[in-house]
Amino acid sequence: MTFDFLLTHNGNLKNIRLRVSDINTGIDYDFYTPLKIKKEQWDPDKQRPSNIYIKKYKKINYLLDKIRIKLTAYVNEKRNNNRSITHRSLYKQIQKVCIDKQPLLRENSLLYYIERYITQRSEMICESTRKRYKVFFNLIQRFEGFIKKNLLINQVNADFVREFMIFGREELYSENTLHRTIYFVKTILNFAEKKGIRTHIREIELKREKQKHDIITLSNTEIKKIKDTSLPNELKDARDWLLISCYTGQRYSDFINFSTDMILDIKGKPCIRFVQQKTKKEITLPLHPTVIQIMEQNKKTFPKKIDLHKYNEKIREIALIAGIQTTVKARKRIGHRVRNILIEKWQAITSHIGRRSFATNFYSKIPTSLLIAATGHSTENMFLKYINPVDDERIINLSNYFEKINTQELMLC
Repeated sequence: MTFDFLLTHNGNLKNIRLRVSDINTGIDYDFYTPLKIKKEQWDPDKQRPSNIYIKKYKKINYLLDKIRIKLTAYVNEKRNNNRSITHRSLYKQIQKVCIDKQPLLRENSLLYYIERYITQRSEMICESTRKRYKVFFNLIQRFEGFIKKNLLINQVNADFVREFMIFGREELYSENTLHRTIYFVKTILNFAEKKGIRTHIREIELKREKQKHDIITLSNTEIKKIKDTSLPNELKDARDWLLISCYTGQRYSDFINFSTDMILDIKGKPCIRFVQQKTKKEITLPLHPTVIQIMEQNKKTFPKKIDLHKYNEKIREIALIAGIQTTVKARKRIGHRVRNILIEKWQAITSHIGRRSFATNFYSKIPTSLLIAATGHSTENMFLKYINPVDDERIINLSNYFEKINTQELMLC
């Protein structure tokens, strides 16, 4: 059975038509669905909205996928029971899909277990992790539209991996996204097994070639250029935050919330203690002399908070003014997908560059154990696993290294 979605010819908002061709009987069925879209927002080749990531078009694409799945399941059921299929009965199924606002997930389906997993872990994960899980959920949902059926948990096997990779490559998803989704599905299968459900988890194997990604960082020379560049007043807070991130190695979600009530003194060393938003790990970090200097210039406090989107725009503008224009290979979003392209470095700068620069610039100058204690990472190569809070001795040692390196760099200037 094949499905062709087309637009009507009349009106500004076009009705989406559906032609269903039954290969077994040679009969074609034509329907007018209740769904409407402007012609310029329609992709005639893929037979769906051009941009399936805008909310209203995402919903239309979801319904088109559900229609494929619903009609395929309905026809198979009728054939298995030797029952006739009529135009009227098929149209009723289409209407049901479009009217049903939030259909319940089938209890033994893959999506059902993904939803259960996310719900049960909601109190243990941060918002960014929850959003990432929902991305996996939505991707599996789109895959079901591709294969025209709802996946049951016992149907997730080696064939699933093969078909999912075909789907992902046709849709131009990155290999990294596809592999991460499959590994997440393995997590769901483990979750189901713990609930007493038998799965084919041992069939889910995927050889992953090591992918090399160019890491964009700011060198000490570039950081100094940014620090010394004359800027308009509206960019100074963003520069201060950028410098703070480069000398604390923290994520935007953490450093932007730094406040004076987090400051404490440990054996004469000014430190900041906070709980990382993503990991819920407590970090105690000695303040680099540059951070202390920035606070002194801001009346012994931190700069004003800046929205993430505006912050990213401002630090790119700062880097451009400072002449950070070397050519780099970077991953940039083009349309709906991320691509590796050559651009000037200032264009590739985001809020995370301070964290990467911290790790890169102090690596080999400071013992790795002290660095990963400061950032919260378990190793210098992996940014996923975390260690226990650092003790006072490590804090003092790290602070001494900061002061020593800062003094040496000042002597060279």
